[in-house]
Amino acid sequence: MENKEGMEHLVALKVMRLTKPALISPKIVTCDFKDLPGNILNNYLKDDATSVVRMETLAAGQFLLLPQSFGNIYLGETFSCYVCVHNETNQPVQSVSIKADLQTSSQRIPLSTQQQQSSVMLDVDETLGDVIHHEVKDLGTHILVCEVTYMSNYNTLASFRKFFKFEVMKPLDVKTKFYNAESDEVFLEAQVQNITSGSIILEQVSLESSQQFIVKSLNETSDGKSVFGDVTLLQTQESCQYLYCLSPKPNIASDIKLIAAAKNIGKLDIVWRSNLGEKGRLQTSQLQRMTPEYGDIRVTYENLPSKVPVEKPFNIKCKIVNASERTLDLILKLRSHQDSSLIWCGISNRKLGPLEPGEKMQSLKMKLRVHKHNIQNIEVIQDWKSPLPSCHHEADHRERKPSRPARRDEDVLVLPLEPSQCGRERHGRG
Repeated sequence: MENKEGMEHLVALKVMRLTKPALISPKIVTCDFKDLPGNILNNYLKDDATSVVRMETLAAGQFLLLPQSFGNIYLGETFSCYVCVHNETNQPVQSVSIKADLQTSSQRIPLSTQQQQSSVMLDVDETLGDVIHHEVKDLGTHILVCEVTYMSNYNTLASFRKFFKFEVMKPLDVKTKFYNAESDEVFLEAQVQNITSGSIILEQVSLESSQQFIVKSLNETSDGKSVFGDVTLLQTQESCQYLYCLSPKPNIASDIKLIAAAKNIGKLDIVWRSNLGEKGRLQTSQLQRMTPEYGDIRVTYENLPSKVPVEKPFNIKCKIVNASERTLDLILKLRSHQDSSLIWCGISNRKLGPLEPGEKMQSLKMKLRVHKHNIQNIEVIQDWKSPLPSCHHEADHRERKPSRPARRDEDVLVLPLEPSQCGRERHGRG
């Protein structure tokens, strides 16, 4: 710690950080006995007190090394220090008390000490000490302010303060991606990277969902075991990816406006262990997704077959939802292009009737036929006619052709069939 102030007083103040020791291992330098050094290096390694007998060439230690420096402090860890006041005079010192505060860039946090409330008398060479624990929740520069008050030789209260500055660094780098599926489910991919100076073990990575969603972790096998094994060890700069599926609650899923407004996903809660089991915990801020743009109407599909025979008609069902603020009068038109592998079967120019704002049209049946062996990718273009004279639209269904641009002479809303195409993706960092 950096001390910013020093003065002569009847008592002396010392502050020491409490950290776990580290395992010390020997520096392994060895060679084959046929080489020029012979067994000199091997014998030197065997005589090293820090090496393990009969395992000298392994970087395994059997001794603990006490901290040689202040070390690094990372966000989410618990900062512990020992504060002590020592009487260096040849006479007792009356009314001695200690007060400690932690100053960050945004606030001043009082730290509780056992000797803060009452004053005590220190005899010659007697020490008054206390241990302070504080969970670090802010990045950047922190200043530990320690104030000692005592009774001077002139029967007046004297005090002095010392300042100890240290930096709090970021331990993890969290990146997130969101995928909005056609089924209204949201898939969250979270990448957790270790950016500390040593290795850590991820003890827990969980997602606390918001009130709009129900979360399901996709990081366990069917028998409940983690896909990463019993221990998730991350060396420096290594990362691990987690996947979660969030489903909107029934009251949210039934209303398209509530689905579009559900942006808050939840918070990631990460717990890790570092040197000799030192615990750290971080919770991200509220994660937000970019909601899909449904436009005026939204079409979803049901009972889609994965395989269909050639030249044999098959049925699909679609559900239409009016996502606009006005009543829409829907007309269905079927168009089959000459170079298309899909042919629509059914009545075109069919009036579907008016659809009120937020209303759903369930199980609209449609029939198609394939006359070529290939993978079919269907895209539906919906236009609609509004009863308002100032707004005119039409309905059109056709096979998707990536090389063919959509018609621009009509107001169209393109909704791909595949969930991977219709999802919106957002990248973020935590």
